[in-house]
Amino acid sequence: MINNPTTLLAIYAHPDDEVLGAGGTLAKAAAQGVRVTIVVATRGEAGEIQRPGTATPETLPVVREQEMRCSAQALGVSELIFLDYRDSGMAGAPDNEHPAAFANADAAEVLEKLVRIIRRLRPEAVITFEPFGGYGHPDHKAIHRHTLSALAAADDSKAFPASGAPWRAPRLYYHLLPRSLFREMRRRVAAAGGDTSDYDEMLENLPAEAWPEDQVHVAVDVSQHVEQKWAAWNCHRTQFGPNSRFRRLPDSEMKELLS
Repeated sequence: MINNPTTLLAIYAHPDDEVLGAGGTLAKAAAQGVRVTIVVATRGEAGEIQRPGTATPETLPVVREQEMRCSAQALGVSELIFLDYRDSGMAGAPDNEHPAAFANADAAEVLEKLVRIIRRLRPEAVITFEPFGGYGHPDHKAIHRHTLSALAAADDSKAFPASGAPWRAPRLYYHLLPRSLFREMRRRVAAAGGDTSDYDEMLENLPAEAWPEDQVHVAVDVSQHVEQKWAAWNCHRTQFGPNSRFRRLPDSEMKELLS
């Protein structure tokens, strides 16, 4: 047993954010004895229900919390923390105006919550979204901003002195789903005679703010842990229905691409 395991802290906006980008990395770290903690700002209240019968709009927050706990267990996560804000929905959606929406949360309040967590856990590495939040979701962009602010504040002895001793996290990583992944998925779906229209639309409309693929600095081989990643993926039943672009290929091919 490792008495003082290295700590990895992943900070996200919604249930399923943890598996789409860094799920394999989290599983690999946990298998190596790293203490992995995931912070989730919301319960995904504004998400679509892509698999009929798995939830209703009223039950979706409870169901997605259960899905998140299932995913955390599959990945070997040591601790799961919810910040208890509300999903803001996609940019321009009515949910953006909800008073409890995470995108509208008081920055000082979020900051103190995150600083308290960082100082308690004293992580050697932190993972979150890059500035554009993958595809521009308001909550993804917000959690990026709050995480960077919290990392700076956690190292400042004058900031939130009642929240624990200062801590400077040595490493910060942004998880990415590279364009090349979706181009290869599109190629394989097309070769199998499938509909590629949503891949085309996504690749064509990806804005300039999206993280440049030539600035990817680290690639992690998670092939030995892809079954855990796939199991975590399948925990999120409301979000990955039969029409998901991540289900257009046989499972064996998707696992290969996600390794």
